[in-house]
Amino acid sequence: MFQPNFTISAATATALMAIEADRQAIIELPIHADVLAALRETARLAGTHYSTRIEGNRLTLAQVAEVIAGNHFPCRERDEAQARNYYRALEQTEALAAAGGSITELELRGVHGLVMSGERTPTPYRSGQNVIREAATGRTVYLPPVASDVPELMADLFEWINTRLCASDLPAPLIAALAHCQCATIHPYDDGNGRTARLLTTLVLHRAGYGLKSIYSLDEHYARNLNGYYTALTVGPSHNYYLGRAQADLTGFLNFFCDSMAQALRSVRSRAAEVARTPGTTHGGAVATLRQLDPRQRRTLELFRESAVVTGSEIATHLGISPRTANTLIRSWIARDFIEINNPSRNKRTYRLRPHHGHLV
Repeated sequence: MFQPNFTISAATATALMAIEADRQAIIELPIHADVLAALRETARLAGTHYSTRIEGNRLTLAQVAEVIAGNHFPCRERDEAQARNYYRALEQTEALAAAGGSITELELRGVHGLVMSGERTPTPYRSGQNVIREAATGRTVYLPPVASDVPELMADLFEWINTRLCASDLPAPLIAALAHCQCATIHPYDDGNGRTARLLTTLVLHRAGYGLKSIYSLDEHYARNLNGYYTALTVGPSHNYYLGRAQADLTGFLNFFCDSMAQALRSVRSRAAEVARTPGTTHGGAVATLRQLDPRQRRTLELFRESAVVTGSEIATHLGISPRTANTLIRSWIARDFIEINNPSRNKRTYRLRPHHGHLV
């Protein structure tokens, strides 16, 4: 069976305590079903955007939302398909988590099928050797185990996961982190290994009671610190699986993973608490999801992610429209309760999102 080599450092222990505190606080928050649905949709779209962005997808978060809503972008078919497939795989992962029971290889193989083709047909493991190379230099970064060893290694991994979840002798975030690392290390497929490893992490956390109704995503924190993510995954004295990588110390990856998870829960706790406090959000229909916004509104969210307040000229420039058209649009958005005036001064007028849209940025 898989026997990971690690120690629980002081940094990891601190992060685990923060995770537990925020987890409990989120569980106790009085969040209405409509608000919860909005937060869940936001997390799914964020997870889709950031996990595929790690793999080179060029769609923005707002564009991902449009793709999932059925819209298209010329000459971006590959990116669109990748986003649609990952979103379906994430939905399937959540459904599998809700079903309970042991986590099986067949389930993950079906998730990988969705990631790669949009179909739930289980994917067979790779039949040949793959090599991970540095894009700029072609240097070998990692040489995974040979294909003939993959089935046994994956079977051992799933036996370990289910044994640990059943015994509850390790904190669930550590089980998820180690599962993520080992799945990426085995590299069981020719392509889609990173996305599949991240979805396995989600499945483990949800099955262990850390799903928190799917209102948070770890992928954003990986994507925003991509060098840290890859560095944490690069362990051992050699790039060769058989020359020390298999027995490498995984303490560094645990530190990175638990810190990322603590940040994610801290962020979603703050967002959920703000939404729960906002007047009117405890009744149906009060909180919008990205799907309910039109394309220009979704694109404008990108501005509000950079700054809490924006000017009319910034909106015009960002959307590529004239100031007069922007002013007309802004008036309609104020009437539709999308934005509000922050500074009413004629020469320095600025706008901010309405509070019930705050969870979207």
